[in-house]
Formats: sequence, structure tokens, C-alpha cells
Amino acid sequence: MTEQTPSLQNSIAISTIFVLVLWWLKLCEMMFGLNFQQLGVYPLTASGIIGIVTGPLIHGSWQHVISNTLPILLLGSFLLYGYPKSRWWTLAIIWIVSGLGVWLFGRESYHLGASGLAHGMFFYLFISGILRRDKRSSALMMVAFYMYGGMLLSILPREQWISFEYHLFGALSGAFCALVFRHWDPKPKRKVYSWEGQEDEDAELNHDQGNEEKSMVAEQWKSRYDD
Repeated sequence: MTEQTPSLQNSIAISTIFVLVLWWLKLCEMMFGLNFQQLGVYPLTASGIIGIVTGPLIHGSWQHVISNTLPILLLGSFLLYGYPKSRWWTLAIIWIVSGLGVWLFGRESYHLGASGLAHGMFFYLFISGILRRDKRSSALMMVAFYMYGGMLLSILPREQWISFEYHLFGALSGAFCALVFRHWDPKPKRKVYSWEGQEDEDAELNHDQGNEEKSMVAEQWKSRYDD
């Protein structure tokens, strides 16, 4: 499958595999008595900088994993399917920039989870739909907004134990990517129906016939004038 014709099935499969990795890591913690919390982002510390890469993979509880599963699955599938040329650049930038923003400006605590990635994907889809205005982008934007429009507000501070910083910097990086990559992906070609082609042919034929009639009238008037 080429970049110009992405497969929805493949996009869903990739998102599903990523979600399964999140669940597998949490299951390993439970089964082997491990604690991956130290792999989160801890602001302004040398040991916490590794969390920029590993933080989105680690979750504090099963409820945390469950709450991120459906947004990652759906928004990830939308982004992978709708934006074949910019998708990997977008995901990489959201992943790194959101973690870096948390490391630089976050509160003194471990910041974990894929919610920053989810917010980045939502804002990318939302703003891309506004900027591009083609049918596919608009449809993906409307579905994403209908399901997760609340992410527009969850970038603000709420509960103390929720990393709004991850949400905020994920959203900012997603918006940045939507602006920078707005012309990267080709817009889907408009389907032309058979009756539309027939209308064009009929219009061209009528135009030619009209020109012929005008020429005949002009010649008749000219011949009368000469007589």
C-alpha cells in the first residue's frame, strides 16, 4: 500500500499494536512486581530526561491505561489513515516535543501516560480539518471533535494528579504540525460520475451548435446586405 492510498485496515492494525504494547507493559508490572514509574518524565533532572522517550508508554494504573486506550486507537487510526505523508513526522514531533515541554516546565513529579500523544493527535486532526477543508480532513475533524472535543478544555489545570502539562504540550505540538504540514498530504481526488461527463459533452455540443447558428445568421445578414 503506497503513501498516496493508505489502508484503513493497516492504520487500525498499527494503532491496535501500539495499544497492546501499553497493556503488555502494564501487565508485566503486575505479574513481575515491577515499577516503571521511574521511566516517566521528571522535570529538570538528568534521570528524568529519559522519560521524554519512555513516558508515553508507562501508565500509573489500569484505569490510566483503559482511559487512554480508545482515544489512542481511534485518533491514531484517523491520523495514520488520513495523512499518509506527514503521519510519522507528526507522531514523532508530538512524542518528543510534548515530553520535552513537560521536562522543561512541568511540576516536580513523574509525568506518565499516552494522554499527551492523544491530545497531540486530536489537535492535529482538528486544526488540519480547519486549514485544509477537503472532504476527508473535514470528516476526520468532525468525528474527532464529536468524540473528544473535551480535549479542548483538558489542556487546562484540573485535578492535581493529572498531568495537564502533557496535555498542553501535546496539543501545542499537534497544532504546530497541523500548521507546518498542511500542504504535505495530497487532497483526495473528487469522484467524477458518468453523468457528469455526459453533461460536459452535452454542454460542449450545445456550445458548438450555438456558434454554428450564430455564424449562419451572420452570413445571411451579410448576403442580404451585399444584395
